[in-house]
Amino acid sequence: MDDASLEESLYALGFSAKEVDTYLSILELGGGKASTIAEASGVSKRYVYSIAERLADRGFVEVNDHVVPTMIRPYPPERVITELTDDLEAMQPALESRFSRSSPRSEQFEVIKSRVTVLKRISEGIERAEQEVTLSIPYRLLDEVGDELRAAFERDVLVLLLVTGVSPSTDLAFDGMASVARAWKQPMPTMLTIDQETGLVVPDKMLSGSNSPAQAIVFEQEQLSPVIAGSFLGNYFPMATEVYTTDPIDLPATYQNFRHAVLQTRLHRCDDRPIRVRITGYTVSDGNAQTEFEGAVVDVRQSLLEPPTSSFPVENTLIVESEDRTYSVGGTGAFVEDIEATTVELRPADRPQTSEHADLRQVDEHRE
Repeated sequence: MDDASLEESLYALGFSAKEVDTYLSILELGGGKASTIAEASGVSKRYVYSIAERLADRGFVEVNDHVVPTMIRPYPPERVITELTDDLEAMQPALESRFSRSSPRSEQFEVIKSRVTVLKRISEGIERAEQEVTLSIPYRLLDEVGDELRAAFERDVLVLLLVTGVSPSTDLAFDGMASVARAWKQPMPTMLTIDQETGLVVPDKMLSGSNSPAQAIVFEQEQLSPVIAGSFLGNYFPMATEVYTTDPIDLPATYQNFRHAVLQTRLHRCDDRPIRVRITGYTVSDGNAQTEFEGAVVDVRQSLLEPPTSSFPVENTLIVESEDRTYSVGGTGAFVEDIEATTVELRPADRPQTSEHADLRQVDEHRE
């Protein structure tokens, strides 16, 4: 390694230009007085003292101020390299721990001009879904993605489907394809979101069969997907007519997707089946305070199923009565509820309890 490469390596370690000049002079001289090092490096004597202290803190030199004048000596290079290696190895577990918490995500947009490619992207997105699919699509194109929707529903993915361009009074078949399906005779954009992470928006004219210059947008951005899902559920879903609803599943069941938990709770309560829940999550007043508790569901506020019971279209809230008090529980990003749930376990109210109620005092403390 030549001098230029050595200097670049020291810069990479966080050395400033003056620190590089000073350290290399100390190495070449084998140590010496500050005045001698200052003359060799072209750095002022006072600044040499300051740099030497920083180099000593990092294990590159020894500053002996027990003698007069103060002597500054370099540590052997093998010692310096060993300490640097030890420091890097000590960092490795922490780096690996943080790296494993989340995989790198490419956030991007793709412009699509082809109807065939649009349908391909919709199919691919549904195939990847693990928790939730929201989809609006012209009814005449539903068969193009029907197999993928059935497979997602079979994987216990929440599928909220809105078909357009068809009368709700038409004989429509959605069994095994959706959790809830609605129909609207009017045209609307084709919209898809997958697991609140990725999705697609297609102008209606692009799929109408005309030679429209309209283009579709595919996005992979966590910040945008909830906005599109919110528009779907808040603006379009309420305008359509409910034409199919799945049956309630057998309990117990556990959900990370809060809307899915709300839907199943509502279905069971509609059949006069009381529900108990165990909630794991955070207090909204203090997002760092984790909590876990259980209780009976006494109310469900939602607009996924008719009739709506929410105070606004995208509200999904469970009202849970515990031994201590009553809590309102919302999903990811909850801000009007008491609790933001990360996991919801549902079970019949008459099922024997598997554990004692968790202590809820921490919730009260943070709310006071």
